[in-house]
Amino acid sequence: MADKKDGNEYSANQITVLEGLEPVRKRPGMYIGGTGIEGLHHLIWELVDNGIDEALAGYATEVSVTMQEDGGIKVCDNGRGIPTDVHPKTKKSTVETVLTVLHAGGKFGDSGYKVSGGLHGVGSSVVNALSSKLFVKVFRDGNVYEQEYERGVPKYSLKVTGKTDKTGTEITFYPDETIFQSISFNYDTILDRLRHAAYLTKGIKTSLYDQKNNQKYGFYFEGGIQSYVKHLNVGKEVVDEDIFYVDKTLNDSQIEISLQYTDAYSETIKAFANNVLNPDGGTHLTGFRASLTRVINDYARKQGLLKEKEENLSGEDTREGLTAIILVKLPDPQFEGQTKNKLGNPEVRGYVEQVMNEYFNYYLEEHPAVARKIVGKALLAARARKAARAARENILRKGILDGASMPGKLADCSNKDPKESELYLVEGDSAGGSAKTGRDSKSQAILPLRGKVLNVERARLDKMLANNEIVSLIKALGVNIEESFDMKGLRYDRIIIMTDADVDGSHIATLLMTFFFRYMRPIIEGGHLYLAKPPLFELVNQGRKSSVYIYDENELDDVIDKAIEKRKKENLKINKEDERFKQAGFIEQKRYKGLGEMDGEQLFNTTMDPDKRVLIQVRIEDAEKADAIFNKLMGVEVELRKNFIQTHAKFVKDLDI
Repeated sequence: MADKKDGNEYSANQITVLEGLEPVRKRPGMYIGGTGIEGLHHLIWELVDNGIDEALAGYATEVSVTMQEDGGIKVCDNGRGIPTDVHPKTKKSTVETVLTVLHAGGKFGDSGYKVSGGLHGVGSSVVNALSSKLFVKVFRDGNVYEQEYERGVPKYSLKVTGKTDKTGTEITFYPDETIFQSISFNYDTILDRLRHAAYLTKGIKTSLYDQKNNQKYGFYFEGGIQSYVKHLNVGKEVVDEDIFYVDKTLNDSQIEISLQYTDAYSETIKAFANNVLNPDGGTHLTGFRASLTRVINDYARKQGLLKEKEENLSGEDTREGLTAIILVKLPDPQFEGQTKNKLGNPEVRGYVEQVMNEYFNYYLEEHPAVARKIVGKALLAARARKAARAARENILRKGILDGASMPGKLADCSNKDPKESELYLVEGDSAGGSAKTGRDSKSQAILPLRGKVLNVERARLDKMLANNEIVSLIKALGVNIEESFDMKGLRYDRIIIMTDADVDGSHIATLLMTFFFRYMRPIIEGGHLYLAKPPLFELVNQGRKSSVYIYDENELDDVIDKAIEKRKKENLKINKEDERFKQAGFIEQKRYKGLGEMDGEQLFNTTMDPDKRVLIQVRIEDAEKADAIFNKLMGVEVELRKNFIQTHAKFVKDLDI
C-alpha cells in the first residue's frame, strides 16, 4: 500500500517520465540556458561547434552559416559527415540517433573525437527538439542522405536522394516560435562567434551569409591566436610589434599561448579549453599567471634590473597592459558546471607552467630590447601600485572610503534599504540644485559632479584617488575599489547617470561609463547602472497649464502630426502660415539644451519620476567589443577615434551642434 500524507497519495503514478526529446521541450533552460535571445543563438553555437570539432579532429576546413530569407538557419561543414549506418543499440540510422537521442554522439567513446568542445553530446538533438522543422543532409560515401523532422519527430527514415563527390553535414532548422520569446537572429552576434572560431582554430574558414540583406562575410586566420592578440590590441600602443607565440603538445594535451604587451593599464587575458571560453579561468590560467610572474622576476634579477634589496614584482605588476590568449586542447576536459566557465583539470596547470617557463624565458633571452621594455613597464606599475597604496592608506586614515562619512555635496535619501534607493549622478551644480529640489528625498539621492570626470582610461589608481570627483563617487557608492571592492557595500539599487542632452553631456556620461566598466564592472553586470533620458522638447498647451515633453526628433514629428490630424477631424481652423507646432494647437515649442534650464518640479516630472521617466539600462553584451570601443573613444589613438566617428555618424540621432 502506498504511503499517504495529508490525504495525498505519493506513488509511482505521480512520477513523470519524459522520453526521447520531451525533457528538452519541457525544460529548455536546462540545455540552452533560457528561451531568450541568448538561448536562441545557442542553437547555432551547438551546430557550429560540431563543425569546429571536425576541424579540430583534422577533417574539416570550412564551417558556414546561412540566415535564410524564410527565417531558417543553415549550418554546413565539409567534415566526414554524420555516419549513416544503422546504430547497433537504437536500430535506427546513426543520423537519426544523433538527432533524437540525448547524450548520443562521437564524444564519449574512444573512436569519435580526440579533442572536443561539445562535451555533453546533446547539441544536435537539442536543436532538433527546439525546432518546429529541421532538415538534415549528409554527404558521405558518394551519396547524399536526407531526413526531415517536426519538433524532434522524424517524418520519414533517412534516405538516399542523390550522388556527390563531397563530404560533410548540412543542417537547416527553424526555431519553434512556441518556445522562444523571439525567433529573430542577430547578424553581428553570429558574425562575432564565427570570428572567434576562426581565431581559435588556425587554418579554418568560417563564413556567414544573410540572404535577406545580401550580406556576406568570412574569416580565415593563418596566425590563429596570434591574429586574435593583434585584433585585441588594435588602437593600443604596443611595447613591440613582435608577438610571443608557442604551440607545444605534452601528454596528449596541446598548449597554445600568445601574448603581447601594450601601454594600457588594464590586462586582457582570455583562457580557452577546446575552443570553449572559460570566463572564470581555471587551472590553465593559474599556471599561466604563476609562470609569467616567475619568469619575468627571474629575468629581471639575472639582468640586474631588480636590485638585490628590491622586492619581487607582483603578478599584478607583470600583467599590466598584457594581452594574452591561452588555448589548451585536451582529451578529457573537466569543467566546473554545465556552463564550462572554469577548467578543473589539475594536470593542465603543470603543462602550461612547463611550456611558459621554458619558451617565454627563451623569448626574453632572444629579445633583450623587448624584455627590458616589459620589465620596465612592470617596474613602473610597481611604483604606481605603491603610490596608489600610499594614496589609499592616506584616504583611509582620513576615513574617506570607509563609509564612515558621506561626501559633503551628496544629498542622500532617507531610506537606508539599498533595494529602495537610487543615486543620481548629475552634471554640474545647477542641475544638481534642481534635482535636489525636485527629487523624492525618501528614495532618491543626488551627487552633483563638477566639470568633466577624470578619464580613467589614461590614469592609474594613484591619480584617480587624487581626484575629488572620483573619490566622492567611490565613497557615495560604498563598494570601495580594486582589491577592496565589495558589491555587498553597494548603497543603491540603481545608479543613474543624468547629464545634458548635448555633446558635453554625452562626453561626461561616456567618462562615467568608462570608470564603471574598468573599475566597477560588477555594478554594470548586476544591472544597476542606468542612463537618464531628459526631454529634448517641450510643447506648451493653451493656458500653460500642461506641457507635452518629447524625447527625440521622430517623436516630436509624430506628436505634432497626430495633433494636426485630430484638429482637422474636429473641424478646427488651421492657419497653414503658422509654424507646425501652432497648427497642432500648441502655443510654444521649447528646445532644452541642459538640465539646469528646468526647475525642480519640471526635472522630476520629466526625468526623475519613476512613473514617467525614461531610463536606459547600461549592459555589457560583449565585453571584448565594449573594451575595444572604450579604448577607441577614450584612448590615445586620435585616428581610431576619428574613424569611429566617421563610420557611425550616419546613425547619430539628436545631434547637438
